[in-house]
Amino acid sequence: MDEVGLLRKKYPKPMKLGFCSRSGDVIEPMIMPQWFVDCSTMAARSVAAVKEGKLKIRPDFHEKTWYQWLGPDNIRPWCVSRQLWWGHRIPAYFATKQGEDPEVVNKNSDAYKNRWVVARSEAAAREQAAKLLGVPASEVLLDQDEDVLDTWFSSGLFPFSVLGWPNDTPDLKGFFPTSLLETGLDILFFWVARMVMMSLELTDQLPFTDIYLHAMVSSQVHMCLCAHSCVLRVGQNRAEGSCNNSNRATF
Repeated sequence: MDEVGLLRKKYPKPMKLGFCSRSGDVIEPMIMPQWFVDCSTMAARSVAAVKEGKLKIRPDFHEKTWYQWLGPDNIRPWCVSRQLWWGHRIPAYFATKQGEDPEVVNKNSDAYKNRWVVARSEAAAREQAAKLLGVPASEVLLDQDEDVLDTWFSSGLFPFSVLGWPNDTPDLKGFFPTSLLETGLDILFFWVARMVMMSLELTDQLPFTDIYLHAMVSSQVHMCLCAHSCVLRVGQNRAEGSCNNSNRATF
């Protein structure tokens, strides 16, 4: 460009580098395959439950938020892949046969994406893979995806998973579904909607019939006052607690 007179100027360009808060390593963005959940059917059932009065949101003006997030115009596939070291590991396995070159049969290649199988256990995945590849189960090699599930995915299983699901336990029979969920309005979609969608999908039942969203109080130090918890994230100056006026509060 300089030779043909098209170069205007050259100058240093400072860059912003992200650093991991835990390890201090430079964060290098990398495009990788991710797992997604199709939420369209689950969202439609969740919207219908509120419109039909089977699920009540109180105060009812929050129904607008429910429809806005879950409506057909806004609902999107849910990326549930997380590149973390803790959490529920995604139960997806890449299947190969003994003797295949892993450099050729690459799990990140679109050409072999049909080699992925999803199952509740490695044994079940091996049986699926054996049928898929047309070989005995003893000749199947499985490589489980290293990603873990989104925290909200795991949290969405809460109403029934803590009671022994998928087993038909006495606790599950006695305490699921429940009646009332009381929580903050800020997680109506992130947690509440996920619980409703996943309960309908996996148990064919609503996890509860009433959602009560309490008020929230925020201040300049980003304090969230909730009925079930009190979280204080202190800003530049440390404080025992704070309110939205000049009065002090100790928690």
